[in-house]
Amino acid sequence: MGVDRWIDLQLHPEKISDNALDTRLAPLRIVRMSTHEITEEFPNPEEIKQVMNGKKSMPSEGARRAIYQVQIARQQEKREERKEEAKNNPPPQSENSAMRQNADSELPAKTTADDSAMKAGESNDAANAAGGENMMAANAAPPKPTPEEEAEARRREEKLYADLEVQQLPSLPPDQRFKKVLNMPVEEKTAFADSLKGGKGQDFLEGLDPRQKEILLAMNNPLGVVTDELMQAKVLRAIYSERQLEEVLTDFWFNHFNVFVGKGGDRWLLPSYERDVIRPHVLGRFEDLLVATAKSPAMLFYLDNWLSVGPNSAQALGIPQHPGPYGRFPRIPRPNQNKRSGLNENYGRELLELHTLSVNGGYSQRDVTEVAKVFTGWTIDQPYRGGEFKFDPRTHEPGPKFVLGHKIKPKGEGEGLQVLHMLATSPQTAHFVSLKLAERFVADDPPPALVDRMAKTFLKKKGDIREVLTVLFHSPEFWADDANRAKVKTPLEFVASAVRATGADVTDAMPLARQLNNLGMPLYGAQPPTGYSMKAETWVSSSSLLSRMNFALQLTAGKMRGVKLDSAQLTGGGPPLADSAQTLAALENSLLAGDVSKQTHDSITAQIEAGKNGAQQKSKDTPRPPDVSTMAGLLLGSPEFQRR
Repeated sequence: MGVDRWIDLQLHPEKISDNALDTRLAPLRIVRMSTHEITEEFPNPEEIKQVMNGKKSMPSEGARRAIYQVQIARQQEKREERKEEAKNNPPPQSENSAMRQNADSELPAKTTADDSAMKAGESNDAANAAGGENMMAANAAPPKPTPEEEAEARRREEKLYADLEVQQLPSLPPDQRFKKVLNMPVEEKTAFADSLKGGKGQDFLEGLDPRQKEILLAMNNPLGVVTDELMQAKVLRAIYSERQLEEVLTDFWFNHFNVFVGKGGDRWLLPSYERDVIRPHVLGRFEDLLVATAKSPAMLFYLDNWLSVGPNSAQALGIPQHPGPYGRFPRIPRPNQNKRSGLNENYGRELLELHTLSVNGGYSQRDVTEVAKVFTGWTIDQPYRGGEFKFDPRTHEPGPKFVLGHKIKPKGEGEGLQVLHMLATSPQTAHFVSLKLAERFVADDPPPALVDRMAKTFLKKKGDIREVLTVLFHSPEFWADDANRAKVKTPLEFVASAVRATGADVTDAMPLARQLNNLGMPLYGAQPPTGYSMKAETWVSSSSLLSRMNFALQLTAGKMRGVKLDSAQLTGGGPPLADSAQTLAALENSLLAGDVSKQTHDSITAQIEAGKNGAQQKSKDTPRPPDVSTMAGLLLGSPEFQRR
């Protein structure tokens, strides 16, 4: 259709059919579920505790009930273990501490703000000015099982498989097999859930429909099912979507407005964040995208703005919301009884530094504090049950604020919208966003003239991202020879392009997602608000390049689980070529359009010849056919393929 027409079509992805991708995504139900549906189907720890403590009823539906039963059984076991450990190893106690403990026991029970935050797995220091180090520590992945816990899991699995009836389950039709598991006693269900971590348990999943697989996997790790499906969907979209620009931009803007999957509630908030907040706005107005992220429960949770309380707000001052019976006001609570307390500057800082103006955007610490006051009251309704954005006037800081020299008059939620508009239309924001787009599509250090033209269009077209990208894609700088292969692929780009170039068929995307962990780019795993770097210096090192080469050789050798690759198709699908030189030339054309340096060509030829001669000396047989898989793997690991 021609390059210009193809670019124009990519800028209007709604005109492109993506039915083939939709078919691949169909088994991944998470990508279509609302946050409320996710929390109902795949309970988080808070929901499980509610049921365990009798504050919420156990689900009546058998499949969901099984998930709760196993998780509650595990929690109860841990409680008993902690009690037994405390009983056998009582902590030493001084006389003064014993006196304080006795005094405390006479006080009414209370929950401080810090206690609440710890129980929720949160930290109000989540993303400080140094880049979010405290947030990383506060939201690390759960600790690995202890040797004792692993031994107990093995004991359960051995006991489970010692049962003759359980051994016969894989041979049953899928529906019967699924029903048998749901009808197991709780102890057997728990042992079965442990077995699904690998080994024999995987046999149970063969032939089951998507929901049945999800239920069985959720018995082991409910939220793990959510994140796994989200990651699989991202990999499949990167490889198979015909709307490639939309996928690149979804990844770009998610990274720009980064949210970390390991931050407590964001584990179940992320599917909606990417689908409903980021994706619909990737080619729209920047201000709409900015407002959508500011109101997103995922962002409010990640940067702790949902916990932020104005120092002079009604809640901070203990002013009751409603009078009691007969006009009497209830007792004013002490500040430390509030679930939320204190002004949180995390979002205010990242909004100015990372989302809009940039680190050199001309703002001060006072501006950060004032912006934080503006966004007090922007919170989440029932955050642990898939709640939506709400504005809470009781936690909003009253009075005027002063941001970047502008007076923000008191008007509740409208104050935040005014600040977002001011930032979205700022020349500094126009330049910063244009610079980042040029860094993504042209070079790590893009030409200033190009950035200036993009920024001018940004301001003229009121932040229309499609218009800014049109200037970029039709610029001489974008098409310049020195822009070709100026960018080093990120691990995600490398893995996706390798699978695309080889024509491999992905039947299970999870192994590819795990490969990205090995390559240093876990999907949705950037802990600081900065997201992942797009610059070569982050991704180029001897160890990272070796890891990429190992992945390439594993892929082309057909040893990547969940990926089917026919080596014959690497050279065009015709009969095997008998000559190594012809085979290498065919691979260079199919994988790199023949654009390979003499150094790379000679290096691969030397390695292939050395390997072939060594094999012939050992076997003393007739000459072996060309090693297509190794040649292809070396080409995918070459410097040329690492760049785009």
